[in-house]
Amino acid sequence: MRAAYIEELGGPDVIRHGELPTPRPGPTDVLVNVEVTAVNHVDTFVRSGAWRTPVAFPFVIGRDLVGTVAAASPGAPGFAAGDRVWCNSLGHAGRQGAAAEQVVVPADRLYHLPPGVDPVAAVAVAHPAATAHLALFTHGRLRAGETVVVIGGAGNVGGALVTMAARAGARVVATASARDAERCRALGAVEVVDRRDPGVLKRLREACPHGADLYVDTSAGNDLEGAVDLLARRGRVVLLAGMRTRPVLPAGPLYLKDCSVVGFAISQATVTELADAAAAINRLLAEGALRPPAVEPLPLSAAAEAHRRLETGAVRGKIVLRVTGAED
Repeated sequence: MRAAYIEELGGPDVIRHGELPTPRPGPTDVLVNVEVTAVNHVDTFVRSGAWRTPVAFPFVIGRDLVGTVAAASPGAPGFAAGDRVWCNSLGHAGRQGAAAEQVVVPADRLYHLPPGVDPVAAVAVAHPAATAHLALFTHGRLRAGETVVVIGGAGNVGGALVTMAARAGARVVATASARDAERCRALGAVEVVDRRDPGVLKRLREACPHGADLYVDTSAGNDLEGAVDLLARRGRVVLLAGMRTRPVLPAGPLYLKDCSVVGFAISQATVTELADAAAAINRLLAEGALRPPAVEPLPLSAAAEAHRRLETGAVRGKIVLRVTGAED
């Protein structure tokens, strides 16, 4: 089978495109014919070694897929050949990745794709939407009626955050560039502050007169001094990006307002947490409520190029690699 894989850790140039043996499923696995896979920042962390996780070479890269069940093992009830499915947790913790014509997926990490959902759109939102769900509900403990501030509301994760929070009954305030303000409003933000405004913190305070109950920064800036100042009593900051940032934590204001800061990485999520997120994502996909800001399809053979562009910041939206039916 064709695959995008690595034989050592390193930069994008270590990615190879070629033939590997077809994987063999275990007793609780499902063999999936992959149609499309997405390219995420976490994929570059695994490939480079920045994110330390067991990697057995040759190692197929990639986390997300949409495809069709080729065969289901006896210990994988609920799946049958021909089922349309998706997954967003391959390619780390010893599991081979998704960027291949056929992959093995543990049954508890595989989800049915709702009928009529575009596979390219689904794979593009699989990782960011799961990240957003975990940030808002698992770690952020969001409740209806609360005020949520989303820093970077027009991006992949940011757009999912705005959509999910608004649909959960929260009041959403987002930052974005002027060109993306209308998109954020369309997703459900009641206020959008220009992220390039030198007075952005002042504008956020004006938009949150009673403080923010939840603050999520997708931009990796992690300004904890500004965030804690903005929080309401018992407000929460959720950190999910900015691996190399070392912000100042204003401990006094934090504890005097009974506030908290929590961080999480989706790679640490349990299968139960991921399944809860997948159920919510499927409902939104079926309703047509989750859409990526932009999608650029490339062939599987362009995996190294996709990683290179992602690391240099030359991607707006999401790159999706077509595995079957692509001109390679």
